[in-house]
Amino acid sequence: MPRGRVIDVVAALVWRDGRLLVTQRPAGAHLAGTWEFPGGKIEAGESAEAALLREVREELDLVIEVGELRQELVHAYPEKTVRLFFFDCRWRSGEARHLGVADHRWIERGDLRSLEFPPADRELLNDLETRFAPA
Repeated sequence: MPRGRVIDVVAALVWRDGRLLVTQRPAGAHLAGTWEFPGGKIEAGESAEAALLREVREELDLVIEVGELRQELVHAYPEKTVRLFFFDCRWRSGEARHLGVADHRWIERGDLRSLEFPPADRELLNDLETRFAPA
């Protein structure tokens, strides 16, 4: 059951040379220190695709191309509920700078379970273990 208002969040599965970009949440953030896929809240009047382009530039100073929606899911944390939209994306230009993240890595399929991700990402991680590439 959703708790409080539902927050719409986008996340980019950014692919480059067969590897996937993950970022680490900074100190002071909700679930600080865990790894995630770059993205953030969709602002009022903003499309999911526009939010992804903005968030990835703000957090990492990267240019990406937004592809297909891979997965949509809802997760209820004790303090809030998030509706997540995961998009397959391609890296286009730039080298990651840590503007809104603590760290980043380009990972391969075997790295997925060695990193701690938020509980909301569990279903997506299961999908990535069987289909580690854009559709």
